Amino acid sequence: MTKNTRFSPEVRQRAIRMVLESQGEYDSQWAAICSIAPKIGCTPETLRVWV
Repeated sequence: MTKNTRFSPEVRQRAIRMVLESQGEYDSQWAAICSIAPKIGCTPETLRVWV
């Protein structure tokens, strides 16, 4: 995906929910973000900003 890719509000909400629901399984929120970001198709930094 390119840097200018826009994500729908639904995709953003789903990604945020995935991070919040799974962060207990990781050592840190950042580790959860790094695991989930590729599944969504965004960079970890983009997902971090959303959360």
